[in-house]
Amino acid sequence: MTSSKPEITKLEGDTPAQRLLALLEVIAEKDQFFTLQSLVEETGLPKPTLHRMLQQLETSGMLQREADSRHYSKGSRLRRLAENLLLNDTVHGARHAVLSQLVDEVGESCNITALSGGEVLYLDRVETSAALRFYLHPGSRVPVHCSASGKLFLAQMSPAQRRRLLGQIPLKAFTRNTLTDIDALDAEIETVRQNGFAFDDEEFLPGLICIAVLAPDLRGGRSNLGIAIQAPIMRMTRDKALQCLPALQRAAKAIAAIDQDAMPKGDSLASSE
Repeated sequence: MTSSKPEITKLEGDTPAQRLLALLEVIAEKDQFFTLQSLVEETGLPKPTLHRMLQQLETSGMLQREADSRHYSKGSRLRRLAENLLLNDTVHGARHAVLSQLVDEVGESCNITALSGGEVLYLDRVETSAALRFYLHPGSRVPVHCSASGKLFLAQMSPAQRRRLLGQIPLKAFTRNTLTDIDALDAEIETVRQNGFAFDDEEFLPGLICIAVLAPDLRGGRSNLGIAIQAPIMRMTRDKALQCLPALQRAAKAIAAIDQDAMPKGDSLASSE
């Protein structure tokens, strides 16, 4: 009987600092003590490299050595960081409450997104209780050209900025409705700019329709928060989605107010001068 090798967890990152953070993410998931050798087997990194990284984390208080000097556990500084994050993350909690209320009102899954490079990143999501639904969890990424929120982010850019971004990413066809011609996409984005909302009409996933708006930046700048409703086409049409638009816009304004309230007062004053 042959034993299979454990799956390697690659530490993503282009810089030493990014790889150190990636190692902390691996460690944060552990529910027991660990050793240098166990991390070598898990990550595939050379032992000297990992030893140096663990020394840095131990010196900074992020990790601590146990009594046998071989095993490590999470340090007081890392635990304090996690506690402070939970205690002070009121913005996320308030946004999530608005999203949950929107789901209760419209009866479909809703999410909050942001533009990240050439992709749309899901910051938060609340699922409908309906039996048929599409699962896209926070942290998911979808291409900007076939996302309702993505079209809104693109509509805020100048034509030159938009072409520069779209020229660097493949306009892949995910369904027969995906816009892959840049001129057709430009025309769609101009309609989005005029309307103030956008559709994803089975452009990313077959059978899924989405309507989105931006949470307005109350300081007058560009917004990097999209709010969207997603539903299977058997329950939602474009006309029915438009009936949900007032509720979606109310949620977007509520989230914008939450973000405005979380801004340091000096920043708000400086932005209005």
